[in-house]
Amino acid sequence: MTNNQTNKAQTEATTSTQSRKHNTKKETKTSDKMAIIKRKNEKYGASVIGGGIAGMASAIRLSQKQGLKVTLFETNAHLGGKLSEVKHNGYRFDMGPSLLTLPHLIDELFELSGKNPRNYINFDRLHVVCKYFYEDGTQINAYGNPQKFALEIEQKTGVPQKKVLEYLEWSKTVYELVDELFTKQSLHTNTAFFSTKALKAVLNIRTLKLFKTIHQHNEGFFNNQKIVQLFDRFATYNGSNPYKAPAILGLIAHIEHNLGAYLPQGGMAQITKALETLMVENGVEIIKNAKVEEIIVQDFAVKAIKANGFNSLTSIVVSNADVETTYKHLIPKYAYTRNDKNDTRSTSAIVFYWGINKQFAQLDVHNIFFSQDYQNEFEMMESGRYICNDPTIYVYISSKLNKKDAPEGCENWFTMINVSHNKGQDWDTLVKTARKTMIEKLNRILNIDLEKHIVAQEILDPRTLETKTSAFRGAIYGTNFNSRYAFFTRHKNLNPTIDNLYFVGGTVHPGAGLPMCLCSAKIVDELIGK
Repeated sequence: MTNNQTNKAQTEATTSTQSRKHNTKKETKTSDKMAIIKRKNEKYGASVIGGGIAGMASAIRLSQKQGLKVTLFETNAHLGGKLSEVKHNGYRFDMGPSLLTLPHLIDELFELSGKNPRNYINFDRLHVVCKYFYEDGTQINAYGNPQKFALEIEQKTGVPQKKVLEYLEWSKTVYELVDELFTKQSLHTNTAFFSTKALKAVLNIRTLKLFKTIHQHNEGFFNNQKIVQLFDRFATYNGSNPYKAPAILGLIAHIEHNLGAYLPQGGMAQITKALETLMVENGVEIIKNAKVEEIIVQDFAVKAIKANGFNSLTSIVVSNADVETTYKHLIPKYAYTRNDKNDTRSTSAIVFYWGINKQFAQLDVHNIFFSQDYQNEFEMMESGRYICNDPTIYVYISSKLNKKDAPEGCENWFTMINVSHNKGQDWDTLVKTARKTMIEKLNRILNIDLEKHIVAQEILDPRTLETKTSAFRGAIYGTNFNSRYAFFTRHKNLNPTIDNLYFVGGTVHPGAGLPMCLCSAKIVDELIGK
């Protein structure tokens, strides 16, 4: 080897060594950077906005399944959102949700945490799911046992028992076809519709009755308007109009009558109390009276939560607030653009929490007093200007089972009618009209003098519903399902342009009601896990 060749080899060796040192140093810096990011994620963790049922479920899941440090921010002094309680003069009322189905979704949260749910909460299955009253004096006990329920209908209306059982079997089939597809996964991923579940649903499209409203299907199935009305009512469970909502909502009949309806011991608010205890045990930091003012976004990724004037760094944000409220008030620069006409908002409610100084043996836990003209009731509701002079009234009396909810010899009446969401109506006048109309109707059907037995009263209307729960315009369920495409058009469980921003609750996919809210938390948990 010549001297030139030797020098060249030495130079190449030196250069190679320096290059390896540089690469090693670069790799070390990259490794250190990734470690720092990981530590930051562990330090900042996830922030949940809103302590409703979906927010609480999300906090539990992210702390247990994802191992994240979770902070939950709640505007009110209590958790639960609509799933809270009202107390007045010795009476206790569940504020909002009053019927529990699919309780295994709640049990699952405790089991994820390695806990026995029965140590925290217990459920009683209802012998009678609901008692229905009609103006002509007909009364139907909707028994929790399907055969007994069908026989009751046959005896009271002449509709054959076999026909009712056939309807419940159809409802079961619909539920089994769409449950995994619509409620257990996001519909906004490429894989959602390329699966055996999706194919099975498509092949059974005639069974799903996608091109019929629930009223059209029920009217074609039964030859009795009372029973048509009874099964039409399930559309109201998500604030929809049975004369517009798709027949697929008939699956609720299976959930309620085949799978069963329940009441937690201690009332519906006991769910909130049990989940709060579980969150504390799981190390979730709960900050109440914390008004979230902004979700701080940088480079199209969440960076912090601003609450009560202070910034809290975070890596993930899960909003359990109404999706419309989230965009309008927390991330206004990232406008949520949607063709949102007024009639796409769900219904709201006027609720009178009445302390009654008497017990009424003819009533059950759940009671419905039907309107004689159901279609007219929904037309007036959608106009938003008036209260129907013959509204369908729902009366929920938890003290029938939970004796402590009312003084001895008394009852706690949660008395509700569905109304339009807030469009700027004169609610003071409408509430006054509703009270008078409801008392007159209950007096007439039950043959009582109700006014003299009301010794305590609290009121909820669309305005107070919005201020207490951030429900946009007081719409309980966000948008309604008055379209066959409604299942596909609800907001996604994640933001498509802002990294690590997720949504849960009744205003996003898969829909409203406690079971769907719990499913939304499960979907987000899985999205974050991926």
